[in-house]
Amino acid sequence: MNSAERPPTPTNPVLTETNFSEFGTRYKGKVRDVYDPGNGTLILVATDRHSSFDRHIADIPRKGEILNRISAFWFEKTKDIVPNHLLAMPDGNVMIAKKTKPLRIEAVVRGYLTGVTDTSIWTRYQNGERTFGGVTLADGLSKDTPLAQPVFDPTTKEETHDRNLGKDDMVKEGFVTAEQYAEVERIAIALYNRGNEVARERGLILVDTKYEFGVDENGTIVLIDEIHTPDSSRWWYTATYDERIAEGKAPEFFDKEFLRLWFREHSDPYKDATLPEAPPELIAEMTRRYTAIYEQITGETLPPLPEGAIEARIRQSLQSYAS
Repeated sequence: MNSAERPPTPTNPVLTETNFSEFGTRYKGKVRDVYDPGNGTLILVATDRHSSFDRHIADIPRKGEILNRISAFWFEKTKDIVPNHLLAMPDGNVMIAKKTKPLRIEAVVRGYLTGVTDTSIWTRYQNGERTFGGVTLADGLSKDTPLAQPVFDPTTKEETHDRNLGKDDMVKEGFVTAEQYAEVERIAIALYNRGNEVARERGLILVDTKYEFGVDENGTIVLIDEIHTPDSSRWWYTATYDERIAEGKAPEFFDKEFLRLWFREHSDPYKDATLPEAPPELIAEMTRRYTAIYEQITGETLPPLPEGAIEARIRQSLQSYAS
């Protein structure tokens, strides 16, 4: 494609990082800048950083805002199942959250027999494993087909490498108590069922997802981080699912893999000190896809981007939270 054929370079500004020292100590995560004002809350700023290969590879205009808004939508839809950490949303990119003590368990729920990684349920099933989260699967099942019931298949949260552990080992190694494990499992399955119920009404299938939880000062389990975003969940489209499965094809899915593949084709992303800059048309397409999935999930149109610099806008919205 020559320059004359390329779509125009995206003009939307991006939020790469923030430096709001007046709002407390900053912790920089993969996507969020987190500020702790020391008053029992956290200020979570969702940036447009996009990570893959365990590193930052690009900035996607409006990605942080879109993921933030999707989580806010689902927090509202599921607050009758479990309390969540969202206290206020003064800006599209910002959440004021209740500070909790995070549990050291990633609550993975799987509704379909799928995946390609070593830890995926399909890979482990092919390798002879049959029991997942206390549910035993029959022999002879096919890839990408629904499980008889959602499976709770958690991993540990560790500094080096997360592990798939059953309940007894999770408790024995001190990641959670037996009571916490049982409650997290109950809540996670209920959240998945609610997510799939709402998604089906919007032409989507919630294939699998992961949740994170914390414990507040009263010992109550609270849903934290994000929920049912395209970064924490796998989404398929219902309109073509049956036909594609009947034809032996993979389901149609929300795809952001094309950007990752471009970097694999043009660099060694695990070894190269500096990565090439992704073509602007790919960045624009990523924004388009994130916008489309937001609008399909929520049934709402993404609000127009406010004028002015993003960082200045956020700082202004947070003035009442300055320490």
